[in-house]
Amino acid sequence: MATLILVVAAGAAPAPAALVDELGRNEVRVVSAAVRFEVGDDAVGRGLPERLDQLGYRRVHRRPDAPGQYFWGREVFWLYRRPFRSAGDDRPEGLWRLDLGAEGRISSIRGPSRERRVIELEPLLLSESLARDRALSRPTRLDLLPERVWRPLLAAEDSRFFDHVGLDARGLARAALANARAGRVVQGGSTITQQLIKTRDLSPRRTMGRKVSEALRALALEAEHEKEEILEAYLDSVYYGHVEGLAVHGLETAARVYYSRGAAELTLGEAAVMAAMVQGPNRLSPLDHPEAALERQRWVLGRLQELGWASGAEVVAARRLGLGRLEASSPTPPHAPRFLSWLEDRVAAEAPRRLADGRGVVVETLLDPWLQTLAETAVAEGLDELRARRPALRRQPLSAALVALDGRDGSVLAWVGGDPGSDSLERVAGSRRQPGSSLKPLVLLEAFQHCGAREPLHPATRVADRPVAVDLPAGAWRPTNPGGDFAGVVDLRRALVESRNVPFVRVARWCGWTETAHRLRQAGLELPPEPPPSFVLGSVETTPLALASAYTSFVDLGRRHAPRAWRLLGRPAGGTIDRGRPEPTKVSGSAAAYLVRDLMRQALTEGLSTSGALARSGVFGKTGTSSDRRDAWLAGGAGSVVAVVWVGLDDGSSLGLGGRSAAGPIWLRFMERVIAVRPGRPPARPARVVERWIEPRTGRRLDRERPGARLELFRRSHQPPGRSWLRSDPPLIEIE
Repeated sequence: MATLILVVAAGAAPAPAALVDELGRNEVRVVSAAVRFEVGDDAVGRGLPERLDQLGYRRVHRRPDAPGQYFWGREVFWLYRRPFRSAGDDRPEGLWRLDLGAEGRISSIRGPSRERRVIELEPLLLSESLARDRALSRPTRLDLLPERVWRPLLAAEDSRFFDHVGLDARGLARAALANARAGRVVQGGSTITQQLIKTRDLSPRRTMGRKVSEALRALALEAEHEKEEILEAYLDSVYYGHVEGLAVHGLETAARVYYSRGAAELTLGEAAVMAAMVQGPNRLSPLDHPEAALERQRWVLGRLQELGWASGAEVVAARRLGLGRLEASSPTPPHAPRFLSWLEDRVAAEAPRRLADGRGVVVETLLDPWLQTLAETAVAEGLDELRARRPALRRQPLSAALVALDGRDGSVLAWVGGDPGSDSLERVAGSRRQPGSSLKPLVLLEAFQHCGAREPLHPATRVADRPVAVDLPAGAWRPTNPGGDFAGVVDLRRALVESRNVPFVRVARWCGWTETAHRLRQAGLELPPEPPPSFVLGSVETTPLALASAYTSFVDLGRRHAPRAWRLLGRPAGGTIDRGRPEPTKVSGSAAAYLVRDLMRQALTEGLSTSGALARSGVFGKTGTSSDRRDAWLAGGAGSVVAVVWVGLDDGSSLGLGGRSAAGPIWLRFMERVIAVRPGRPPARPARVVERWIEPRTGRRLDRERPGARLELFRRSHQPPGRSWLRSDPPLIEIE
């Protein structure tokens, strides 16, 4: 298949013909987000050079003069952008100039003919199959191929290609005679134009019998497009078998898989091998069936000599070299395969009949390809570090998951469902584990918003931290704190920062088990109809994706965003199936969410060593550790990005590590890089949130700063009572 996005992914300039941009009705294209750079952005910090390298652009040492090139200087960044399509609109090719000012920030952008505020980069091809069973393609450029490379294919499949109009009666008769003489199929009767239509199904619908329809469409295609254009599209879509479980399509892709060289570098004999394979790509594979491939190659070479396209000496020399210099290379797999697995389920739910009928789709996802790379690197490095620290983990099924969402709309930005490059298990959405204390901030949303039918609580609310028993049908449940100690009385800020269990059990009982469970369900978590009280300590199971969605409530201050899979789900021939814009869910008021976020800010910065850049971006988060230390979590965010990391053993046995030591380093490694790529500021404090001095010993509000006092945040309508001027007031009664 030859499409514009393939050109983008492979780094070659696009062919001028329109057919290479056209998708057939049964073809699939999944692409990443089209990333924007604006005036004022840090070009290097946001990864502009790395993104262009991902897209296959070539760095040159002068001003670019062809699409797919860029120049990076100290004061200017030249980019010759390729044409592409995004959200249904065409973006033309052209030369762009980005002037760099202080600290490498973009001071001005000039596109073709005028000043701009924004430049958009084309998306990266993620996959050409939702089933993740097709290798990423590299485009074939007919104008860059010597005749010795493409002539063998015409000799084998359609020698009269440049003479017929899409159908070839003479070719059909010749093929029938040759097959009769051989007693088996040695030649096909379909023209290359017909094969292209059959492979890609370039018609929006089939209205007649397949053969009649195919013939009519071949005539129409020949009338609309040049021969060279049709041949190039064919060379880009022809099937060359399965290698390492991936389907290989296109001559350029196949040349690199079987010979580790570009198609233009193939010898005549090697090109004849490629042509020989087309009749039966797996049966005639030079890797698996060299004798059969050699026999068919010799026939192709003889056909070239018969047609006068190769001399006798050239054919003899090619036959002497046999199959040529075979140097097999692994085909390039799709990007983010575990994300694609989840995406396949979403597309199937949105367009089930379309997939059932074998019709294609175009999916413009919101995945950020550079963040995806950073996420994969963070997980791989983090797991290597864990194995180095704990040698016993080297022999165990250690894995991790990382998912990042845009907290403003739920867009999936990065998705690592396990150790990159290892097994195929998907853990972001497909594995449910106990999140431990990372659920506690959601418990506080209920406490600060309504607290059942009681007066809402606040960060300075005093709670008893003494042994407690909760009566259950099976007997009394006596929760303990992680360290086994009790502090007597703590306020809710200290309870969250120190991750104390007993105060949270008391708060949930005070506000109501049912009401607290309802708040967690509003945040998108699945709970049983009557969850045990231990759910407030994270004993229920959830996925990293569900927890990340719940934490978007702390970015959009009270509004949860479901994970958004795509910007556009469309049909290959054009037209929109779905825009993927789920409505947010109200979880709490903005003031309550802001208070909890502020508590998490302190919990994270005191628990982990964070940089000043992270602090300025409003970093917040909460670790979690399940019972018996089986699962380690860290959920949180910075700027507009929410990220969740899970680390554990796939067999469910004890990891022996907590969220801070196992998930924390991976989360920090990723987020430290994210804030440079997607900088952002924390949300503004809601008008209903005020700052007041309090006396920590009593929990009472003070009118001004006094020795030992501290500043605390409150909802304006829910503040603790003040201290008397004339007497020493007793501490406020704690929640039992």
